[in-house]
Amino acid sequence: MTAEAAILHDNAPARANLDAEMRALGRAARTAAGVLALAPSETKNGALGAAAAALRDGTADILEANSADMAAARTKGTGPALLDRLELSATRVAAMAAGLEAIAELPDPVGQTLAQWDRPNGLAIARVSVPLGVIGIIYESRPNVTADAGGLCLKSGNAAILRGGSESFQSSAAILDCLQAGLRAAGLPDGAIQRVPTTDRAAVGIMLTMNDTIDIVVPRGGRGLIERVRAESRIPVIAHLEGLCHTYIHGAADPAKARAIALNAKMRRTGICGATETLLVDRAIAPKVLPPILDDLIAAGCEVRGDEAVRAMEPRATAAQAADWDTEYLDAILAARVVDGLETALDHIARHGSRHTECIVTEDAGAAETFLARVDAAIVMHNVSTQFADGGEFGMGAEIGISTGRLPPRGPVGAAQLTSYKYIVRGTGQIRP
Repeated sequence: MTAEAAILHDNAPARANLDAEMRALGRAARTAAGVLALAPSETKNGALGAAAAALRDGTADILEANSADMAAARTKGTGPALLDRLELSATRVAAMAAGLEAIAELPDPVGQTLAQWDRPNGLAIARVSVPLGVIGIIYESRPNVTADAGGLCLKSGNAAILRGGSESFQSSAAILDCLQAGLRAAGLPDGAIQRVPTTDRAAVGIMLTMNDTIDIVVPRGGRGLIERVRAESRIPVIAHLEGLCHTYIHGAADPAKARAIALNAKMRRTGICGATETLLVDRAIAPKVLPPILDDLIAAGCEVRGDEAVRAMEPRATAAQAADWDTEYLDAILAARVVDGLETALDHIARHGSRHTECIVTEDAGAAETFLARVDAAIVMHNVSTQFADGGEFGMGAEIGISTGRLPPRGPVGAAQLTSYKYIVRGTGQIRP
């Protein structure tokens, strides 16, 4: 027996135990999904409210767990941007609780009549929204996703199996305790929101084969995670890919508006997927608007990597490399390029964007409409910071992620996007001739 074979043989009992544990999670989720699909709005909203109260009451325990995660992450040399995504505070815990309450206030997306019509033969047909069933959610770093994803699945009548990143393992466990306390307060089963209770990466591989108990997989993270899930999953996938977002300052932009938007779009929070990673500026307006924008960014601690034209206007900028146009930094780094008008900007975005969020800053209505119509992205903006690419800001209460594929759901995935539909046909005894 080779050394590798011996290791696999020695680990076989552990792998069998993990497989059995994951299958048990799936069965519990399937049972809970049947209960949730029929749960009244008042019951689901009651669970969300009780979970929000548990989060507030459990803030100290959550922050203690998060401190342990943060200490472990620092020991591993985790960078500042990822630490920011991982870190919780009393304010962020309160925001999670408020998010659950906002979800509770949304209309129930289940049982809605989406369309109805009568046929000449007397058949009455209706298309009615229903839950997807069991949703497996795989995400990295950000522990608040545990609350957002659990709350949205609950509101939409879906059971959730959550697999957070190893960096946030203890934080997510403390948050899950609060979610399940809310379920129990409302008389709903704990199986409605569960968490993979291990950091073993093999659990993800098992989860992706559980097509008998999981209906949809939602990966939220970097390109490596998305590519693994797409390659290995036997279950349909709603992918949240990286946010390689652009802000394009058109020749007819208002300079003050462009300056404020550019700074906010990059620096408000650099570690979120809606942060602008590349700034494009029309050559005609660049000498006027670009120096103050870059000065603002550098003063705020941003490293600027620019093309030759950018560096001619800002000596502190370093030379951009080819890879910079295709990099989601999630950090205080910005790639900047001077372009020869709208067509050049559109071409750059088409070649380098990730179909997440793109913005044009201009006072030219025609240019804005051309940009909005031609850019292929889940979210396209005019005179708005890309940091608004967020389900909460869209009035959805929260989001599981932003789907960058062309098939629906596209864009922020909130409670309403986590439903499917069925056709209900009522008759009076008709038979088909």
